Amino acid sequence: MENANKISAAIEAILFVYGEPMEIKKITKLFKTDETTVKEALKNLEQEFSAENRGLKLIFKDSPAGGSVQLATKPDFASFFENFIKEEFKENLTPASLETLSLIAYLGPVSRAQIDYYRGVNSTFILRSLLIRGLIERYPDPKRTNIYLYEASFNLLKYLGISKVEELPEYEKFKGLSQNF
Repeated sequence: MENANKISAAIEAILFVYGEPMEIKKITKLFKTDETTVKEALKNLEQEFSAENRGLKLIFKDSPAGGSVQLATKPDFASFFENFIKEEFKENLTPASLETLSLIAYLGPVSRAQIDYYRGVNSTFILRSLLIRGLIERYPDPKRTNIYLYEASFNLLKYLGISKVEELPEYEKFKGLSQNF
């Protein structure tokens, strides 16, 4: 049972960091185990989250490809998050948001994994915030459909008073630096 608990805990951590739906097949491959073991670990995790003192839950989506799972907050806390988000958007962008927005503007289209690599931290919440504010856009990567790419939105360009991202200060210099990585 200890091994199952460790797998459940590791899956919880991975889903937290990943921040988006993850295919069960991908989790299975990651743990180098069978799908039954992963589904059992997910079931255990779902039971743990069903406790009243937990703020998270798992969301499952079946598909012909085998299904996905995502870590989410319980609906009981929706009013709290509604207030939190309203307050967040009343404030100016944080330094972390500006950093992320700059990376997207200069390097876009760029994946969340690349953004996380450059920043050294998980950027999921900041990306969601920038998407909701309409400052960035997200679309599936044509090469890998399970990955999203982020780029500056028309609203950001309008706000900055430029016609295209290439008009950003020292754009070519920073775009060139990023291509060396």
